[in-house]
Amino acid sequence: MVFKRLLGSLGVGGPTVDTVLDPGAVMPGGQLGGQVQLKGGETDFTVEHITLELVARVEAEHDGGESEGVVVFERFTVGGGFRLAAGELHSVPFSVTVPWETPVTELHGQALGVVLGVRTELAISGAKDKGDLDQLAVRPLPVQEAVLEALGRLGFGFKSADLELGRIGGTGQQLPFYQEIELTPAPQYAHQVNEIEVTFLASPGGVEIILEADKRGGLFSDGHDAVSRFTVGHQGVEQVDWNTEVDGWIRQLVEHHHHPTHSSHHDDHDHGHRSGPGIGTAVAAGAAGLAVGVVGGMVAAEVIDEVGDFFEGDDEEDEESGED
Repeated sequence: MVFKRLLGSLGVGGPTVDTVLDPGAVMPGGQLGGQVQLKGGETDFTVEHITLELVARVEAEHDGGESEGVVVFERFTVGGGFRLAAGELHSVPFSVTVPWETPVTELHGQALGVVLGVRTELAISGAKDKGDLDQLAVRPLPVQEAVLEALGRLGFGFKSADLELGRIGGTGQQLPFYQEIELTPAPQYAHQVNEIEVTFLASPGGVEIILEADKRGGLFSDGHDAVSRFTVGHQGVEQVDWNTEVDGWIRQLVEHHHHPTHSSHHDDHDHGHRSGPGIGTAVAAGAAGLAVGVVGGMVAAEVIDEVGDFFEGDDEEDEESGED
């Protein structure tokens, strides 16, 4: 096991820390497990606390254009209040619940281009160091996966996914940002719509699904955005005919004739629609639908570059420590 050197305030001769996450992707609202492995320094130290931060790379739109920054969206203290002897190896296991609105980073194992991390903060003898950063993989909830699969089967293609700083009005949004998954239109809607954006806001009770269409202008009208919102429970996902359900949502969205002002982006579109059990078509699993579009080499290359930028604080030791 290779331990990463903690730089900065703890200095040479201080303890080192390596956080190892349990393998596999976590689901929104699910348990993230792992262990923080410490190695004592040249002398004894008191570990005041070990804190895990969930961080995300988020885009912010402002008058000057767009900028990117890192947002901490949850913190967990997982240990502390003990002596770490010189050279001692000490492991602190943890299991924490990630927020329901945690963005989805992959679909059927294909990266969507959203970058999340788990950063470990170690406080020792009055000094703090955020020394270790690990990539966090999040797979969709059953409802999220069913909706994305249905969109794929209806002919929509994956374009990109990003995290936007801000709040969607009239929703139960908890985090300071939301995820937008951008899709190219299915052929039957291509003459009406440039692209569709999907946002999921999950909670213990279900998932709010916000659909936004960038509608094409006609001969006598400019293009504009249309927004629809639907709420679906977590139960009975396999009983719903999602193709019919989601196609109905898209039709309702495309037939809107609403011109929202720019500042009230996403506001006041509560249709209060709840889906009931459908025809009972099982949702086809496997790499169907949207996942195929993600495999494109260009998207994959962009994702790898982003991950590299985000984790630029890590040194090459990561690659040898077998943390994949």
